Amino acid sequence: MALFPDPFSALTSFQQALDALRTSDWLEAGPSGGGAYPPMNVFRKGDDFIIITEIPGVKKSDLDLQVKGRTLRLSGQKALAFPENAAVHRRERLSGRFDRAVTLPVAIDPDGVKAEYRDGVLALFLPRAESDKPRTVRIG
Repeated sequence: MALFPDPFSALTSFQQALDALRTSDWLEAGPSGGGAYPPMNVFRKGDDFIIITEIPGVKKSDLDLQVKGRTLRLSGQKALAFPENAAVHRRERLSGRFDRAVTLPVAIDPDGVKAEYRDGVLALFLPRAESDKPRTVRIG
């Protein structure tokens, strides 16, 4: 029988708790709307890419879209208005600034990018840069 407790027992228990937390899905997006915002779907069509993102309640004038090399950056502001002197009982809708960047596997032609925003859905057409397309080399 040991008179003193094992000093490493508490550390082992702590490490096991940290490992359990790390492998759990507590950081995943859930019904409360957590996770990356705005959500994006990225599709490849031939050499080009299409991105569809949902940003309901955001004005077109509050969006900023930048393309450089292989990276697309979408930022903006989503504002939620509450009636004056209202006591908020539950707040699940996100508001505030957002900034999202997506890196694609190919360079994008920034002059050919087309964007359409309707009913809270932003559709982006991102053509692959000519300088990034493979070239056929004739062997002499």
